Amino acid sequence: MKATLFGILAMAVTVVASNILVEYPLPGVLADWLTYGAFTYPVAFLVTDLTNRARGAQAARVVVLAGFAIAVVLSLIFADTRIALASGTAFLIAQLLDVTVFDKLRQASWWKAPLVSSGIGSLVDTTLFFSIAFVGTGLPWDTWAMGDFSAKIIMALTCLAPFRLLMAVVTPRANVEPAQG
Repeated sequence: MKATLFGILAMAVTVVASNILVEYPLPGVLADWLTYGAFTYPVAFLVTDLTNRARGAQAARVVVLAGFAIAVVLSLIFADTRIALASGTAFLIAQLLDVTVFDKLRQASWWKAPLVSSGIGSLVDTTLFFSIAFVGTGLPWDTWAMGDFSAKIIMALTCLAPFRLLMAVVTPRANVEPAQG
């Protein structure tokens, strides 16, 4: 139960921080390509994947749903409403997709499930988030989306190292098997 609560808290903090940071482009020439949120949000996939590895798909879904609920409420307070709603929509769909893909690949090589599930989830998240949050605003959302997706892929690759290291700490329970269906 402690691990699940920690996952929920980590998820909520990651998403709220990302929803605030996505409003701040990097300085200089990168301003049209990246926001600071591109570097924090991929941690959400790490949290989901570690929970999935350690506790199974059902616990990962609990972390996603509870983290989603907390993050949306806090984002409505601390971030722009349009960003909060776009984030909530994109987050829920992308993270639940990540859980499903990870679960299907859990028996493959240790790196395949987190890398493939994060990659697919990142593509869905980026597409939904940027098209909902910024279309019609006059902001360079299309280049932000391309930069964001690129950063998410780099972060997914970078997060493989902590994932591998943390696998020793969060070893799966003996009864955690892939979900049926």
